[in-house]
Amino acid sequence: MSTNTVTTPPAEAGLSRRGFFMKLGILFNGFAAIVVALPVARFLFSSITGGRGNGYLSWVRLGDVSNFPEGETRMATFQNPLVMPTDGKTVDTACWVRRIAGDQFQVFAINCAHLGCPVRWFPQSGLFMCPCHGGAYYRDGSRASGPPERGLFEYQYRIENGVLTIDAGQLPTPGDPVARLTSEKPQCA
Repeated sequence: MSTNTVTTPPAEAGLSRRGFFMKLGILFNGFAAIVVALPVARFLFSSITGGRGNGYLSWVRLGDVSNFPEGETRMATFQNPLVMPTDGKTVDTACWVRRIAGDQFQVFAINCAHLGCPVRWFPQSGLFMCPCHGGAYYRDGSRASGPPERGLFEYQYRIENGVLTIDAGQLPTPGDPVARLTSEKPQCA
């Protein structure tokens, strides 16, 4: 009678090919997980660590008060304080500066309150006009006609030593932010 005996192969002294590729795959997957997790963790902790720095509370210089004649509206540009290293030329932001009289100004975002298209100033008619959907605004930035629900976004300004600066840390947004914050439910009669 013969007995069947099962023989096991002898254990290899080194790392098998399968084991090597398994460890290499685990290493690459761990590296990929770290590459994906770092930006996510940075985003999640940005509110604690201050986000993009102090850009949200930045006063930006527009120029000397003498650059803006009384009764006129002129375009000015500034560097957006909310910048990232990849922003490039998009950090250069335009705005409309209206000098009413003396040290009284209005500084408007160039963006239409409807969808954010850039508005143009037409001194002949005294209107800001949006080329995208026909939105129009009066010289004081209030809504004249078209689809926008509100007037142009107005930056806060201040004058220090003859220099006009604006609070550029606020971002202009389409729509009516006040209505969203203070919306009331309809009352039943």
